[in-house]
Amino acid sequence: MPLASLAAALPYYPVNDYGPAMKGMVIGGLGIVHVFLAQFAIGGGMLLCYFQWLAQTGREPHARRFLDGYFKILVLVSFVTGALTGVAMWFTTIQISARTIGLMVDEFHWIWAIEWCFFSLEIAAGYTFLKWGDRLPDTWRLRLLAAYALASWMSLFWINGILSWQLTPGAWADGAGVWAGLFNPSFWPSLVFRTTVAMALAALAAAVVINTMDVDREARRRLILRAAHLLAPMALMPPLGLWYLAVIPDDSRSWLLGGSIAMTMFVGIAAGASVLVGAYAAIGLLLRRLYINGATATLLLALAFGATAAGEFVREGARKPYTVRDVLYSNSITPDELAGLRARGSVVDDPYPLRDAARYPTAQLQTGAKVFRLQCAVCHTMRGANALVHLAGTWTPEQLRMNIAKLQHTKPFMPPFAGPASEVEAIAQLIQWEVAGAPRAWPDTTGDAAALARIAGWLDEATPAGRPGAGASDHRAGGRP
Repeated sequence: MPLASLAAALPYYPVNDYGPAMKGMVIGGLGIVHVFLAQFAIGGGMLLCYFQWLAQTGREPHARRFLDGYFKILVLVSFVTGALTGVAMWFTTIQISARTIGLMVDEFHWIWAIEWCFFSLEIAAGYTFLKWGDRLPDTWRLRLLAAYALASWMSLFWINGILSWQLTPGAWADGAGVWAGLFNPSFWPSLVFRTTVAMALAALAAAVVINTMDVDREARRRLILRAAHLLAPMALMPPLGLWYLAVIPDDSRSWLLGGSIAMTMFVGIAAGASVLVGAYAAIGLLLRRLYINGATATLLLALAFGATAAGEFVREGARKPYTVRDVLYSNSITPDELAGLRARGSVVDDPYPLRDAARYPTAQLQTGAKVFRLQCAVCHTMRGANALVHLAGTWTPEQLRMNIAKLQHTKPFMPPFAGPASEVEAIAQLIQWEVAGAPRAWPDTTGDAAALARIAGWLDEATPAGRPGAGASDHRAGGRP
């Protein structure tokens, strides 16, 4: 395909701005809440089946009373709040990373359809139990809860494959097809780990609910110890974590183990919180069979939320600089498009005007603002979270030019700059102008041939002749939405 045609094929989507909150932070915050609620619902189904079995076999006299109360909370929290955050996730991701979502739907539309069928079964079974469960015999109650639990876990099964594919597409990237993408190298460790987390969240939430029941302390203690049985699989977390680290790409592993201080810190938070919860569960509940009050149970659940949040940050961060490994960079540009954009420019065909174009005193700064919007804004703001004026505000003009031109080398978890020397200079001037306080007058350096020549040399050193970046795939995703 000719370079001009390749560049022209780059899709431009309507732009949404979240002010001082960077786009990645918005979707990340929503994702953490949604994942926490979804995993709670999955583990909750398993817990409910267990307590229904305890009730109908006479092993625990208060099991049914707990079950009916817990299920109402499960429905209220996971069905209502979980559904709302799920819709919000779709709505937000198609604004922030439309091309990534387009690729995921394009490749896995039948997998999504299967997952939605199981989700529909989960909802139907859940509301059926809520409405008629107290009128059904024990055998049918257990069957209905088993259907709910199976459907919710199968929903996780399919979604886990799509999410893990983003980091480890495996043979899919070589054209092996959708099943190779679904059952990718990190599928199984991720699935087993998430299942273990789901069981733990359900058990900790149960301990909170049990403390609200109007029964004597001994009855509450017995119920909490029963629920704590679902915490036992947490012993598998260390080997599962090592398994996961072993199958992800080398550079992703390096981010988590010291290459990126932020990601290493969140690995420590996730591991530390999990160790605290697991140690308390093993020693306090399973070995010493202690009673825990509502405050302690709530604290443990909060620690589990912290571990979930940190773990999701790690999962997202490990993919850098891609949203789909070797296929789509985090700014929604493919490696195969770099050459065309280097020749033509990344914002020449951008049809969307700047909302505040009059704010910029030169056309060069307006170009820089468009480049920032296309290539940087998904992970950075100009003055808010992860702001460029803070990260690069002390750099000299030459440092700015060189660091941006050789971005994938100076900051290896960031995508290569996709554009010619003039666009590097435009965004370098934009950052300097913002650092200076956005004055009304600013010099235009468009004609600085010496500076542009130096930038062009750095661009060629970083990515010779605009060739695709290291590890780029020749998969056909380049022209997809």
